[in-house]
Amino acid sequence: MSHLLVAGSATADSSPILNVAVFALFVAITLYVVYRVGSRHSSRSDYYAAGGVFTGRQNGIALSGDFLSAASFLGIAGAIAVHGYDGFLYSIGFLVAWLVDLLLIAELLRNTGRFTMGDVLSFRMKQRPVRAAAATSTLVISLFYMLAQMAGAGGLIALLLDIRGGFGQALVIAVVGIVMVVYVLVGGMKGTTYVQIIKAAILILAAVLMTVFLFGKFGFSLSNLLSQAAYRSPMGERLLEPGGQYGANGTTKLDFVSLAVALILGAAALPHVLMRFYTVPNAQEARRSVVWATACMFVFYLCTLVIGFGAAALVGSGEIKAAPGGENSAAPLLALHIGGTLLLGIIAAVAFATILAVVAGLTLTASASFAHDVYANIVKRGQADPADEVRVARLTAIVIGVLAIIGGILANGQNIAFLVALAFAVAASANLSTLLYSLFWKRFNTTGTLWAIYGGLGACLVLVVFSPVVSGAPESIIKGVDFHWFPLKNPGLVSIPFSFLCGFLGTLAGRDKADARKHAEMEVRAMTGIGS
Repeated sequence: MSHLLVAGSATADSSPILNVAVFALFVAITLYVVYRVGSRHSSRSDYYAAGGVFTGRQNGIALSGDFLSAASFLGIAGAIAVHGYDGFLYSIGFLVAWLVDLLLIAELLRNTGRFTMGDVLSFRMKQRPVRAAAATSTLVISLFYMLAQMAGAGGLIALLLDIRGGFGQALVIAVVGIVMVVYVLVGGMKGTTYVQIIKAAILILAAVLMTVFLFGKFGFSLSNLLSQAAYRSPMGERLLEPGGQYGANGTTKLDFVSLAVALILGAAALPHVLMRFYTVPNAQEARRSVVWATACMFVFYLCTLVIGFGAAALVGSGEIKAAPGGENSAAPLLALHIGGTLLLGIIAAVAFATILAVVAGLTLTASASFAHDVYANIVKRGQADPADEVRVARLTAIVIGVLAIIGGILANGQNIAFLVALAFAVAASANLSTLLYSLFWKRFNTTGTLWAIYGGLGACLVLVVFSPVVSGAPESIIKGVDFHWFPLKNPGLVSIPFSFLCGFLGTLAGRDKADARKHAEMEVRAMTGIGS
């Protein structure tokens, strides 16, 4: 009961008016920037890839802004505060994931494609079925990722603005969705990229400032901070040791391995991350983008380590769990403890900006995939007028925005971390095998591509439906029933290898032969950039 009183007083001490004012200021500034830089002439290249005008540094910072979602800022800090060492493993997985992008994906993708992932996968395959499959996986992944962000907005509102009612939270989710669509319609990729750059700079700056404040509280001694965190936590010294969340039994250890595989391999197959490599002029800048993104995220994730253990030390896991946002409230409550309502207002704005910017990037990617892959290359068979294609993309963005708002309202209060991890698992299962096979395997053909995408996507979704996430566990989405037979919460350990196997078997079973000439052209283009 005391925990509930403390959480309630913490929320009461915050200033919803200040939080709204700071957030409104951010929206006003970024909307002005988007309007100023947005392309007046709506060419496809401007709308989809910002005309390829960004430098590696600019795009790298924007990439980190695209990748550092609400799950990174709020979820990881909360996981560290409550679970300790095991929570930080999320940060390590997210950071290591970029090595796959740097070594295998960024340069080759930039040289081979033009606007979407479907350009790469269909380069030497039959255009229509492969583009349809690529668009399907892109839309499914974007939807899951978007639902997590929109539902996160609803949960965040409960704590930061003290809006407890479902209608109030739904209203705010709708506002976030509308602003997001405006970003995409007005600015296209160029405007959205500038929003990502601004958001990433503010987010990293806020994390660094909180880290410095925390170190000051504990005499600039990490040892003092960790000791106090262990003292305040019910876990005691086990907070600083592995196994707090994933070491109870063999199944939880396998769960961790599966989650790690999905996080590390999923980043290299997320459509909104892949699309960013087309906003730079050449492959060298694409590589520089990944280096800059990794550097930005390295700084940020080091700060989340301090913020998470700082929340455990100053706020306490009891107050964090009892707050309306649960684990996700760790960073805002810590801001309230160390900087009062002003710092909470800033952190509130940063959290909203994080959700807003990530969802805008996802909306742009999903609408571009539908307009470019489905409308232009399937419906119009490659003969679409560029202006019509951009118009379809903008209409699709509005439809996706409406779906995201409805889905976010329905998913409000659901397991947000599950939705994010599922998006990573689906991305790795459906996209990674086809990308790597297309770039590196000479015999890979259309049948193998379709088997890999649909096999990985289907296996991932089926395993999730019949996992403890949906039924059979106290924290399941559907309570009171049990139809699960798959023991792991994340399917990545099974669905990702299954996708590679499907691609291999489909290639051997398919009657269509690989086009040796197109493969040679793709190889030269991927390695040298000639003709890209």
